Amino acid sequence: MLITFFNAISHFLVDAACVAALFSFGTETLALSSAVIVYNTLAFSTQCLVGLLMDRVLRRDRTRSDYLMLCGTVQAAAMFLVAAAAIYPFGLMIKAVLIGLGNSVFHVAGGSVTLDRSGGKAAPLGIFVAPGAFGVTLGVLYPQIIDYICAALGIAAVACFSIYRRSVFYKDLGDTAEKTMAAGQASVHGAADPNADGKGLAADTLTRKAAQSDSILPVAFLTFAVAVRAIGGSAAEFTWKTGAATSLLLTLFVFLGKALGGFVCGRLGVVKPAIASIVVAAILTAFFAWSMPLSFVGQLLINLSMPVTLWLMYRHIPDYPGLAFGLAASALWPGTLIGGLIKLTGPLQSLLIIVCFLLGLGAIIYSEKVLRK
Repeated sequence: MLITFFNAISHFLVDAACVAALFSFGTETLALSSAVIVYNTLAFSTQCLVGLLMDRVLRRDRTRSDYLMLCGTVQAAAMFLVAAAAIYPFGLMIKAVLIGLGNSVFHVAGGSVTLDRSGGKAAPLGIFVAPGAFGVTLGVLYPQIIDYICAALGIAAVACFSIYRRSVFYKDLGDTAEKTMAAGQASVHGAADPNADGKGLAADTLTRKAAQSDSILPVAFLTFAVAVRAIGGSAAEFTWKTGAATSLLLTLFVFLGKALGGFVCGRLGVVKPAIASIVVAAILTAFFAWSMPLSFVGQLLINLSMPVTLWLMYRHIPDYPGLAFGLAASALWPGTLIGGLIKLTGPLQSLLIIVCFLLGLGAIIYSEKVLRK
């Protein structure tokens, strides 16, 4: 759990440094708008490719401990890249490219480790992803503190490299020399066990591959769920969001939703909490966006399903943690962009939000049902 909390703090610092680096150039320029689009495209939409590459390269024929150590090295390098690119006086567009790529690699590396060490639970995912919301808000509101953020990020990068290489990090893995990468993964029908014995793995390979081939459709639906949920969320207009205080409060509830979602899933399961939270969130977001308190509740509820979606994705393709994490992130930005471009008002806007949220709910229910077969 220590490494999960460390990665969560690093996530906060990386997102804060990236956004502060861009907004330190000002807030009302066309160049900034273009740079933000470039940054978001590279930071989010490349994660599926980065994740697949890491799964193919870093995991091949290596013990689990070696894989985790390589992930830590890659993660530390990405943190250094973000800190250096954010603080160095590059031009705005070059800075957007460098921090976007660094952000993408960091998320995939950190997410892969979180998934691998989650023990089949969704809670660590929520802990890891939640602080990013505060990092983004801090970077937008206070870009002038970028020097302090980058200094903290540089220190965290050194700590990351050290922590991943210390033997204490592997003390709960047992005899890591005898454990292959896949030994830490459960079948798609069971929870991942980081201490699982690797014996008999070869005999189960065909079964596992066949099960994962059956997961193509659920994974596609879950990716779709992330995109449509982003469309619905971006289509909502919070007219009361006018200053730093309201932005920070809204971020707090987004943070709480993501952080609590995995714990709720672990205690109550997937389907019932998803139905209750997404249906209520759809109603609150579609019809009560004018109310600040009800909007806060709506944002908390809709974000409960965020780590659950990631967890379900991983359960379907447990041999590809990087791809599982990256697919969800890659779908987020296009959905957000489309939602921002759709200009609807009144009943049509409310209908769009409800339909998007319910489509996402349907994908979660379907993918969970496939896992139980």
